[in-house]
Amino acid sequence: MVNSHNAADLIALEDRRGAHTYKPLDLVVARAEGVWLWDVDGNRYLDCISAYSAVNQGHRHPRIDAAMRAQADRVTLTSRAVRNDRLPGFLERLTDACGFEMAVPMNTGVEAVETAIKLARRWGYRVKGIAHDRAEIVVFSNNFHGRTTGVIAASSQDEYKRDFGPFAPGFVTVPYGDADALERALSPNTCAILIEPIQGEGGVIVPPDGYLKRAWALCKEHDVLFMADEIQTGLGRTGTLFACDHDGITPDVLIVGKALGGGYYPVSAVLASAALLGLFEPGSHGSTFGGNPLGSAIAEAALGVVLDERLAEKSRYAGAKIVQGLRAIASPLVKEIRGRGLLIGIELTVPARHLSEALLARGVAAKDTHENVLRIAPPLVIDDDAIALLLKAYEEAVLSLS
Repeated sequence: MVNSHNAADLIALEDRRGAHTYKPLDLVVARAEGVWLWDVDGNRYLDCISAYSAVNQGHRHPRIDAAMRAQADRVTLTSRAVRNDRLPGFLERLTDACGFEMAVPMNTGVEAVETAIKLARRWGYRVKGIAHDRAEIVVFSNNFHGRTTGVIAASSQDEYKRDFGPFAPGFVTVPYGDADALERALSPNTCAILIEPIQGEGGVIVPPDGYLKRAWALCKEHDVLFMADEIQTGLGRTGTLFACDHDGITPDVLIVGKALGGGYYPVSAVLASAALLGLFEPGSHGSTFGGNPLGSAIAEAALGVVLDERLAEKSRYAGAKIVQGLRAIASPLVKEIRGRGLLIGIELTVPARHLSEALLARGVAAKDTHENVLRIAPPLVIDDDAIALLLKAYEEAVLSLS
């Protein structure tokens, strides 16, 4: 057993003993608080990754921490074979905040997506009357909904699918942002569309104005469920509680996760009407850990922080300030700066990993995606001083690459 706290030793051990399913930055984090990370040598970094929106509330938020510790002293896991005293309150807070009648709790985001797929197909057969095993779900190019074998069947990205087939049928892919293509793809066998209101992993792709509204309207016209994957965009990240709120639409099925666990515990959920979720009966779906008392207590506190501290409003302000500052720094390497709230993408003419590493050398942790896009997505509690540090580091980093 290696007890070394040397970064190089820890990186070497991880690479030797762990499967290489990620290509992380060589920042070995030992401690975190708020918007800050500290490595094993005590160096401080501004976190502009936020665990892909899992720590919207900031690292180790004291209110969430207290809820976790108090619940851990009582009971952590019961399974759903019996009831627990924390799940009802969490479900009430979640459904009231999101504007839905019912929710089914799960653990990881991809589990929630799988749940939504099952729900849509069952609705297609039992309510819409689609012939057995003929239901189709329309998905979108460049999407990312997770990496289970079921969900990657919906992906258009070769890197997620290579050598993992055969894949489940029932998905129809159309170009993201093309409403006419969506309309052509809808058929009597279509039970749902599954869409990210902003594609995060796909490179922070914001759809054209009016696109989501038209997609929603097409679903109503063709008797199709509109399922919104708000796992990364939800709970304040884009400047509203959910990214769909920018377009004033309410999905039939809302998929949430990541920030729902407050950075302490994986918690996700699918929300819908009582009529829809009433299609599940005992045995048709479930999870040993889904809805457990520890997760419920943490998620209720995490959701409370987002609402009570008005983190969506803070995200809108901070995001506007960061984008304004980024756009004021001219560079021939930058093709476009886009996003909403604190989900910001910088598209470059060079591999974004170069800028990511240049920022890391200046005390900012930000991650590349889709080769040429750098994401800037700090916790929603970022303040003006941290924003100033970010903009200064970005200016120095981008100029060093020019």
